[in-house]
Amino acid sequence: MVVSGLPGSGKTTEAKKLQAERPGVRFCPDEWMAALGANLWDGELRARVEGLQWELALDVLRAGGTAIIEWGTWGRDERERLRAEAAGLGARTELFFLDVPADVLWTRIQERGMEDPPMKHEDVVAMHEFMQSQRPDEAERSAFDEVL
Repeated sequence: MVVSGLPGSGKTTEAKKLQAERPGVRFCPDEWMAALGANLWDGELRARVEGLQWELALDVLRAGGTAIIEWGTWGRDERERLRAEAAGLGARTELFFLDVPADVLWTRIQERGMEDPPMKHEDVVAMHEFMQSQRPDEAERSAFDEVL
């Protein structure tokens, strides 16, 4: 299961619900980085954490389990890579795409106050515009076994 969305879209909330409904292993880089005392915006470290998480997720899939990836996966290319590798193992692939308006994202981000340094409204708007250009199209949707 790939949970796709921007900061403040509800990825962690929804991934935790999915984990309760279908027991599996949830992979959230923010939680790992926070546990290490790392800056959540350290892109190099995030890439390494996500790489480790993906290797573990593949092990879970090989064992017949459920892996829930909540990395954001804003871009189609990243979602397709994850889908293709999981499908290559014979795993069922699902996409949960969270499409939340920029103003709602901004409100949620301000309320939770997790970002350090704090995000700017214009950053949220720019991320939202990018994500809109990367929305799953019909071809991507049909490649997954299910889209929620």
